[in-house]
Amino acid sequence: MTTIKVMSGGAPKEVFGRLTPSFEATSGHTAAYSFAVMSALRDRIAGGEQADVLVMPTNILDAYEAGGTVRRQGRGVLGLVSVNAVVRTGAPMPDLSSVDAVKRTMLASRAIVFATPGATPSGTHMGKLIEQLGIGGAMTGKIIHRPALEGGVQLVASGEAEIGFYPKSEVINTDGLALAGPLPAAIQLTTIYGAAVTAASAAPEAAAAFIAFMRDPAHRAVWAHGGFDPPPAA
Repeated sequence: MTTIKVMSGGAPKEVFGRLTPSFEATSGHTAAYSFAVMSALRDRIAGGEQADVLVMPTNILDAYEAGGTVRRQGRGVLGLVSVNAVVRTGAPMPDLSSVDAVKRTMLASRAIVFATPGATPSGTHMGKLIEQLGIGGAMTGKIIHRPALEGGVQLVASGEAEIGFYPKSEVINTDGLALAGPLPAAIQLTTIYGAAVTAASAAPEAAAAFIAFMRDPAHRAVWAHGGFDPPPAA
């Protein structure tokens, strides 16, 4: 019936891959995805690229709603995702038990990788964290900037980087990687992901139906398997 164009950050990619066939079978609509880091998505939207649904952190959607880019009607929260460390399968697990332990782990590592600061929320957070811990100078030459979906996970799986720091949803079920655990609460970044229908959508009802399907509580187990915690209580 209708092809719904969805522009999304990379965090929900696996979940959408699992749920989309059911959505298409039950609704008669199809979903066409475009996944990219947040800075690239924002540039494309600013350049006039059109979509029916935007899937992004809710603070970004709030700004788009205030500016008239997305509609309030049909908006919804999909889940929460935290920053986790990953290592190559079979490698020793790093100590993430405290802020000081994370600092020691980073300093002792051969190389770490995370997304480019400014390109994604997690990359920006990790860049600030390195400075907050006071180890920017000591980590010179030991940090690789690469988004998970643009080769970052492969750098960890190959051993080129010893530890990766990414949203859990982007690394939880990746071959060759083992999840080491989340950052301690004191230095954690929890991102609330949501979805909204764009003001320019030619198929707002179909777009809203897509969001409602993805948010259905019956699909919570799929979101959990994909690295998302439940949305906060209303």
